[in-house]
Amino acid sequence: MNTSGQIDDSNYFHDSNENDPGPAAPQQQVPPEIKAAKRYEGGLELPVAGSTGYASISLQLMESADSGSRVLRAVEAGTAFEVIREEGEWWLVNREGFTGWLLHKYCLINLPDVIPSIIYDNTNTYSSRFASSGKEIPGISNKSLYSGKTYNTRLDREEYLMPVLYTMSKKIYEAQKLALSEGNSLKIYEGFRPYSVQLAVGQGLTDLANKDKTVMAGINAPPWGISWFIVKGVSNHQVGYAIDVGLVKVNEGKEITVGPYTVPLITDYLEYTMPSPIHELSGASAAFRTPVNSMSPTAWKNAAFAQTMNDSAKKLQFYCTEAKLTPLASEWWHFNDLEAKDEVAGKAGNGKFALTDCLSSLPG
Repeated sequence: MNTSGQIDDSNYFHDSNENDPGPAAPQQQVPPEIKAAKRYEGGLELPVAGSTGYASISLQLMESADSGSRVLRAVEAGTAFEVIREEGEWWLVNREGFTGWLLHKYCLINLPDVIPSIIYDNTNTYSSRFASSGKEIPGISNKSLYSGKTYNTRLDREEYLMPVLYTMSKKIYEAQKLALSEGNSLKIYEGFRPYSVQLAVGQGLTDLANKDKTVMAGINAPPWGISWFIVKGVSNHQVGYAIDVGLVKVNEGKEITVGPYTVPLITDYLEYTMPSPIHELSGASAAFRTPVNSMSPTAWKNAAFAQTMNDSAKKLQFYCTEAKLTPLASEWWHFNDLEAKDEVAGKAGNGKFALTDCLSSLPG
């Protein structure tokens, strides 16, 4: 692995596996327009300017980047906007003619706009994979639980909306850089999840467990309980500091241009086998043998892996924890950003809105 913090371009699409990294991928011909472009060097793959953001709570739109400036209007939770530029703790934003400044720590950002190399696959928007002890949850499994894919002008393709709090996006990028440096990539299944969906999954799992002893045992066998797998209330997905993520091996990729910048695009990949299917809500998905304080950024370091944790899941955890994300003991795929959580403490969002708009444009 390149430990300098910079990705070696020749290694972006390096073909590797758990034990043998193998030979480097053949060098591809680089089109002239890509040669003329450049990599963005601002803490993400692409600039925030031109990306889509969302208010996670009701915010005041300010006349200038100063909390003491004049309030222009209220921006309701769930409102989408285009980010024009960043200045310190503030974003200058625009939505249908209104322009002003918002504190970005309370804002979600659409991840594909700023980290397009990641594979995004929000299965909950077209065919939910939620299950428990391998059994379908009535009304939940294989259903579209909410809308979440639309045309993205910035990327010139249909793409999932994948919002997280802005602070978290930078850690996710660090994890992706590590993965890419070893010929792998993150595959994100979900960031923000609407509150209504959270409640529906929780109720569906409860109803199924009350009817099925196998499911009940799977979610309640010591040391676990149902709340380790689905919170029947506001969860960190609604606040915006959680992702559900898998890992893939990159087989092929290429460089593309987005405005004046080049970014990697993965064109073929193989998903690694993990301890359980994604969103299997039972003890089979545990990352550690026992519960770990999910609000501690360090408690997990002293925890023993569950016997089912394989090399691929451990590799995913390495990438994410090196980037200062915190693993959830009961789900190998779930990681939190506790710094983002602390930043919005006392003013956290509740996810009682739908996010359907993508207002992104090319970076300048």
